[in-house]
Amino acid sequence: MFDRPESGERAVLVHINLYEGQEDLNELKELAKSAGAEVVHVLTGSRPKPDPKYFIGKGKLEELLAIIEETEADLVLFNHVLTPSQERNLEAALEFRVVDRNGLILDIFALRAKTYDGKLQVELAQLNHLASRLTRGWTHLDRQKGGIGMRGTGETQLEDDRRQVAARMKLVQGRLAKVVKQRHQGRARRKRTETPNVSLVGYTNTGKSTLFNALTGANIYAADQLFATLDPTLRRFKLGNTTEVVLADTVGFIRHLPHELVAAFKSTLQEATEADLLLHVIDANDEYRNETILEVNRVLKEIGADHNQQLEVFNKIDLLEGFLPKIDRNEDGIPIRVWMSAQTGAGMDLLQQAVAEIFSASRVQVRCHLSAKEGGVRAKLCAVANIVEEEFTDEGGWELLLEIDRQHLGILKQVDFEEIVS
Repeated sequence: MFDRPESGERAVLVHINLYEGQEDLNELKELAKSAGAEVVHVLTGSRPKPDPKYFIGKGKLEELLAIIEETEADLVLFNHVLTPSQERNLEAALEFRVVDRNGLILDIFALRAKTYDGKLQVELAQLNHLASRLTRGWTHLDRQKGGIGMRGTGETQLEDDRRQVAARMKLVQGRLAKVVKQRHQGRARRKRTETPNVSLVGYTNTGKSTLFNALTGANIYAADQLFATLDPTLRRFKLGNTTEVVLADTVGFIRHLPHELVAAFKSTLQEATEADLLLHVIDANDEYRNETILEVNRVLKEIGADHNQQLEVFNKIDLLEGFLPKIDRNEDGIPIRVWMSAQTGAGMDLLQQAVAEIFSASRVQVRCHLSAKEGGVRAKLCAVANIVEEEFTDEGGWELLLEIDRQHLGILKQVDFEEIVS
């Protein structure tokens, strides 16, 4: 068999047009670029369905072998999901390293993961992917173990490898379960304080991290590449009407996101599942934006977040000639779509206005009386409410007229207050 290279950067891409199911060639090029590969050739072709043995036909296989020799490439990247046997057969026939679409995405995720829980989730996804591919590429897997008192076929190296992978998966799952528990405790604390949760979701490379930085003043990594950021980030920020929310930046989606990745990252995507509002960030300049919107909504449905309230954010309008920021509303006047640019800041005020309007649907006017001893309550109200009128009483207390979110009415539970019905 072939020797596996320690690294490979010159890549030949294989893209086959199938009558049933299709991937985007430009997306594969971006994935290869994000993984650090240099594309030296693109092999294209058409088939009604994949060949069960090699995915491509024998003619294309010979053509691919000639291209590898001519370009001195290091690996072959398929823009398709290969079965373990197809991958094994291709590597045996080419004597060359072959990586399918899922393997490429997993490799990018391994490069991007920086936090402890992010690395755990990537490792679990990689182990799931590896479990069905242990027989490929190694010649030592048919060796037998044995000895005095252990005569017979013994344990094959393959069985030993599978056992080690299973043991490692169990260990990683246990560690990940602790992370999930910690995340759940953090969300429970936010629920107790009744702070609204807002999650950024969207196709990869639509500008979610740039928008996150613009809204919160954070400095998380943002770049023009697929999966520039992977690990979830949470920050608090205030809207113009003093409503405080927790904003979460989640991993970007992609067409046919590998199932093992969706399964492994459910703890991360849980932020979207339990969000009070989803900001669905969309690249307004993308000619395939309708397809990406459908793909994001498909993944949201898979993780159980399809019923969450959603505000579409059409980003990058600076790339559209003569397009101005605006808010689109439904027949009830509720914001459903914002057109803006996170890069230039155009329309940022409209986005905050739209989010504030959505949360202010539960905003009420309250008149309350505070005694001189309840100055602490007044301080809390000043932090979360809009004080419309304030008068001092003869006893040294306060008469207040407030605009406050219902989520904060708990502050007034031990004082004398009256909700004003308009």
